Amino acid sequence: MFSRRTQQSDSFSKHRAGKATSKPKRSFRDHAATARKVEKSRKPDSPPAGSTLTSAIVTLCVGPEQRLFAAHEDVLSTSPFFAAICRGQFLESSSKRVNLPEELPEIFSSVLEYLYKGDYYPRLLHNKRRNAWELEDITGNNNDGGRGAVESTVYHSATDQTLLKDTVIYCTAERYGLDELKRLALRKQGLQSGIQCSTILASARYAYANTPDNDSKLRAHYLALVIRSRSTFKRSGTMQMEMELGGKLYVLTGPKSPDLFMD
Repeated sequence: MFSRRTQQSDSFSKHRAGKATSKPKRSFRDHAATARKVEKSRKPDSPPAGSTLTSAIVTLCVGPEQRLFAAHEDVLSTSPFFAAICRGQFLESSSKRVNLPEELPEIFSSVLEYLYKGDYYPRLLHNKRRNAWELEDITGNNNDGGRGAVESTVYHSATDQTLLKDTVIYCTAERYGLDELKRLALRKQGLQSGIQCSTILASARYAYANTPDNDSKLRAHYLALVIRSRSTFKRSGTMQMEMELGGKLYVLTGPKSPDLFMD
């Protein structure tokens, strides 16, 4: 009798333990893996799963201060930009060294993290309970491996302006031929809030100057961002100044822009 009750208790405990165990949140890469299977086989953005990473190490000197990074050649070669370099067009064959003086080290670090892991910090996670995408808990309170506070902006020394980090990553991905990274950066930027009008405008100008004119997804994103913040733009008068100057963001909003941003 006692033995039977013990077995029932053990069974109940195991059942409860099994139900209490929650599945980890799915990352953007996990969620999109199936949909991207065909595309990745045609033009992969990241190294093949199970790669042994035994290729040569390439040293990269990034930014005016020549900050050093190291990466495997086969990982870098998933980018058409670096694949051309690694084939010997610009690479110093003796030292396996690449100079990128115009790149920002903090941006290149995110790109390199993406090439190895399929995402960059803070990661994009799918909240199953809310059925919504969100950025990981940067404080680490939810055991997501947070690294502390992360700035959504970055100072771009070449333009002497503060820009949205995801926008700069998007434009860098455009140069490197990493289409999936572009989509990831755009989705992450869409989750940002409380962005200053001046930062939105500066980032939009930078994006327009560093992407093709037919990049409709990026322009639609900024249009939605500006419309969502139109009340703030009205109060600040920033958009009116942009329209008076005939800026590209005014052109983006189209003929209805006076109705959106002017009383």
